[in-house]
Amino acid sequence: MIRNTRIAAGCSLLLFLALLLGAARVQVLKAPEYDANPANRRQALERYAQPRGDIYAAGRRLTGSTDTRQGLRYERSYPDGRRYAAVTGFASQLYGSTLLEDTEDGILAGTDPRLAPLPLWGDLTRGRRPGGQVHTTVVPAVQKAAFRGLRGRKGAVVALEPATGRVLALVSSPGYDPALLSGNSPATTLAWDRFLADPAQPLLNRAIRQTYPPGSTFKVITAVAALESGVVTDVDAPTRTPNPYRLIGSTTLLRNESSGCADAPLREAFAQSCNTVFAKLGATVGTARIVATAEAFGFNEGLEIPSPVLPSHVSTRMDPAQVALSAIGQYDTRATPLQMARVAATVAAGGRTMRPYLVERLADADGETVARTRPEAGEPVMSPGTAALLRQLMIDAVSDGTGGLAAIDGVTVGGKTGTAQHGVDNSERPYAWFVSWAQRPGTAVPEVAVAVVVEDAEADRADISGGGSAAPIARGVMRAALR
Repeated sequence: MIRNTRIAAGCSLLLFLALLLGAARVQVLKAPEYDANPANRRQALERYAQPRGDIYAAGRRLTGSTDTRQGLRYERSYPDGRRYAAVTGFASQLYGSTLLEDTEDGILAGTDPRLAPLPLWGDLTRGRRPGGQVHTTVVPAVQKAAFRGLRGRKGAVVALEPATGRVLALVSSPGYDPALLSGNSPATTLAWDRFLADPAQPLLNRAIRQTYPPGSTFKVITAVAALESGVVTDVDAPTRTPNPYRLIGSTTLLRNESSGCADAPLREAFAQSCNTVFAKLGATVGTARIVATAEAFGFNEGLEIPSPVLPSHVSTRMDPAQVALSAIGQYDTRATPLQMARVAATVAAGGRTMRPYLVERLADADGETVARTRPEAGEPVMSPGTAALLRQLMIDAVSDGTGGLAAIDGVTVGGKTGTAQHGVDNSERPYAWFVSWAQRPGTAVPEVAVAVVVEDAEADRADISGGGSAAPIARGVMRAALR
């Protein structure tokens, strides 16, 4: 009798262990396979069964959640969606997620291990914690000024804090309302199709996912290369540049939009944006030095802020004529507005480039910090002496040159205009650029650096310029940042 009892108990134990192994196989080993099965709606139901965590700017919620009381219960909402779309992106039940909604999805959805009270707690329980919080570096007043400055025109604005790399504003225009893509109704599909068909490309983030020929704003980099290489040792000495200037190995003659550029010294050439002087400097400095200087500023480099940024590009193989054109921001040189804001910020910060970042900290649902971004400095791009010279050249460009519309009373403002030709035989409407920084009296470092690009400037083609179209926008953004 006892023997039979022991056998029965042993069999029961084996069966129990078999059940445990079977359950473990299904819940642990096979879980990823079942989760990925398109027929399994449990993940979607679970994902939208609770409110999503929120994205913040200076304590202000940029996102929310709406209870639909449907199967996929909670939809994303955006109280001021159009203004912040280039920051938040969208979280859609049909079309996935983009930008911060995508890169910080684990925190916002409550699945990130950093939200768990104990290591591996989420893997063991397979439970979902309340969504956490993403606190950005964006300053609402600066974002508002950038958004209003563009007024719906195609273009972008980026503002950075030079000392840290914090992104103070990130605007792409024309924008869109991310809330229109949140749900799964026919209206959501119609909105998606309408955005895709719109020739203005409202879903394109022009601030970080579009590159443009930077035009004369690239002359900041050319000036650094010329000074650091010793090609220019005196910014007030004549450069022996003819007007027009014939590109080496070519019959092409390069001319200037402004007068007084023949044999102009670097100081005057920078203020008046003389193409001939900077083209000659580029050919003299050479490809290797121009490329090395541009790469020190961040060109040809992948970057995440944490949203991926399209790399800005300068060709590494150019003949003298091509490097001359690259030196004035043409040929195949391309830059994002974020990259050009980084160039201005590097000059403002004394020659050291700071890695831009958009997320200040991540927190759990109660606001307790689980991760924080620390400023990250790169190697010095130029000597402090060169940085001081470049700051003065940029100040002169605003006080006595092409950037006068960026001036702010009682504030030191440095800037550089740019008008970038593009299209076959430069047939398209030029892009208007302006990069700048601003510093209040008594402060050690400028508080803000800005880059503005306007694709469809409101002027006749011949009158489009960074100084006329983009500089006033930068001025408004800098004033908002200084307040």
